[in-house]
Formats: sequence, C-alpha cells, structure tokens
Amino acid sequence: MLIPPQIIPTVNKINKKYPLCDYCLGRLFLKQLRLSSNRLGKKLNNSQNSTERCHICKNLFDNLDHFLKLMLDASSNYTFSTFGIGVIIKPSIIDRDDSIRSEFKLKGINSIKTDVTKELGKLFSRKTKKRITLLDPEIMFTLNLKDELCQLRSKSITISGRYVKSKRGFPQKQKPCDNCSGKGCRTCNFHGIAEFDSVEGVISKFIFKKFGGMTAKFTWIGGEDKSSLVLGSGRPFFVKIQNPVKRKSKLSDTMINSVNLNNLKLVNESPKRSIKFTSTIRIKISTGDKINSKYLTKLKELTTNPVVVYEKSGKRSEKKIFEVKYKKDSTNSFTLIIKAEGGLPIKRFVIGDDVAPNVAKILETSCICKEFDFLEIVVNDNN
Repeated sequence: MLIPPQIIPTVNKINKKYPLCDYCLGRLFLKQLRLSSNRLGKKLNNSQNSTERCHICKNLFDNLDHFLKLMLDASSNYTFSTFGIGVIIKPSIIDRDDSIRSEFKLKGINSIKTDVTKELGKLFSRKTKKRITLLDPEIMFTLNLKDELCQLRSKSITISGRYVKSKRGFPQKQKPCDNCSGKGCRTCNFHGIAEFDSVEGVISKFIFKKFGGMTAKFTWIGGEDKSSLVLGSGRPFFVKIQNPVKRKSKLSDTMINSVNLNNLKLVNESPKRSIKFTSTIRIKISTGDKINSKYLTKLKELTTNPVVVYEKSGKRSEKKIFEVKYKKDSTNSFTLIIKAEGGLPIKRFVIGDDVAPNVAKILETSCICKEFDFLEIVVNDNN
C-alpha cells in the first residue's frame, strides 16, 4: 500500500510529538485512503516499539476483547438476529482526540467513539454471526467503557389474543405493585405487579414464562366488572412485553384459573387508535316496582336512536344499540340481552346515571343491575 506523499509531513509531525496506537493514527487519515484504521495505522506508525501508551485512547483498543466478553455474557440467554451498540467513553479520551484533530487541522474524521463502536460491532458480529444495524435492532447494548458496565435492552414484542372468563369474582385488571406503583422494582421482580390474581395477572404470568421480559402493557378491547363473565370467543386484547428474552415461542390455547386464552399470536404492534367493536351483553335487572309489561315492550325502541352518555368531564358520546331482547324472570326482575356498540357503561345505562335513554326511565321505576355478562364480542371489520 502506497502512502500518499501529501500526508507524510503531517504523519511525521504526529509521530514525533505523540505516541499513538495503530487504530488512533490510522483513523486520522482513514477517509482519505478508504482503508481500515488498523491496517493503515500499521503502515503509518513509526512508534510501534514504544512502551508508551497511546496518547489518545490509552490502549483502549487493545482491551476490546474484555468488553466483547461483557456483551457476550449479557446476551447469552437472548434470542435475536440483529443488534446495535452505544458506547460511553471517558471525556478525557474525547478531549485528547479533539485536541489532536484541531492541532493538525484534520477534518472529516470519525470520532474515536464511532471507531470504538465499529470495532466492537465487528468483533461481536464475527463471534455470534449476528448482524449489526442502526435501524431498530432487536437488542441494543449500552457499553460504559469508563465504568466497565454493559447494559442490554431488547426490542419489545406485542401479542394479541382473546380471553374467556368463566368464573365470577375475578377482576380484569391487576392492582399495581404497592412499592413502585407499577414501574417495576425488586419487590415485584421488575414486573410492575406483585400478584397474579386477575385476567391481566394470568396473561402476564403466562407471557413472562414464554418470553421472559419485564413489564407488560395491555390494550384492552372493552372491559367488564369483577363479577362479569366473558363468554363466546372471548374479549380481544393486545399486550406489549418490554425487554423480552425470547422473540418467538409456541403459542397455543391454554386454560389458567378459569381464564381460557385463545387465538394468541405475535403482531407488529398494539393499535394506535381506539378499536371499534360490538358486544352482546346479558344483563340481570331488578326493579323497585312490579314490572309493567307495557313499558317492557318499549325497550325495543332503544334500537331507533343512539344512547347518549355524558361524562363528568363534560365529554359527550353516543352509542348505538342494534338488538334488544328481554325475558321477565319475576314480578320485580328480568333479563335484558342487547347487542351494543362497545363502550356503553352498562350499570349507568340501567340506573340512568347521565345516560339517556336508560332502562329506569323507560320502565318508570328504579332499576338495579345485579350482574352483566358478555356473550360475544365482535371487532368491526373497518378498523
């Protein structure tokens, strides 16, 4: 390899004043000659027999195998095909690198941080046969070369599915860990929840066992009471797992604590906007007065106009009811089955709490929702 004569004077000045390793010296002229810094540095360096440490990096490049081992140990349990690296190096190293580039008016050169990152990437890729990428890697290393620490974060994965709940008294959502309020700590093993006695808890425990990971963030398609059943094909949900260890695992239907999980699959992401759906709901209602059959038939009129829901915040929304069926159970109770747009607050719809029209007003008597169950939930095709 011939060295261009125009760089020789600058190379000689640097060699005379500063002992530099092959990596650091080569990097200063790398872009002019389009070669690897180490190969170029060997050609330029006339201080190879010096016992002095590199003025810029203090022989950091000779110790990259140590940091490679930290990366290999941190990622040993993870499955991935792409990775990325970020490094934190001593400010004094960066200052010395900048100083030499300024002193010898060297421009358009990769920083030492860039070169360290590139070399570590080459070493790790060669050792693991994994591909380094800047765009959305499956795992990301953050190497603190100053404190000799290696942190790893893996890209989140998202799973969709449905659950059928056949047991009353089982809440949908899990209470967050008392110690960290759901952020994740040692008390809850960094899951954000300390117990697993809910639908959310059951699904989380199942997913953590399959994929590892830290916290689970749920997107629910509707909700139900603790006392409600969810029947039929179940309620759809999405769950995003932070920092999973595995990226793929066999997902099959399973029953845990009267919660049946089905239609589980990996998806690209949770929905970014609200999903429209309809629910068929069975509502058990008791009345203050004897039920007047004349008023009961008026419930059919609920399909003619939207039900208006008013929130305390001042927000107003409309929900459609598509079908109405009813069955008188006794003089003071009946069962109402409706097919309604998702998001209708059932208890408020029955008693008449800022919902119009409502069951109590139509029957002209006080009403109590004793329980309500979801018989089927259908996601609209136009989402």
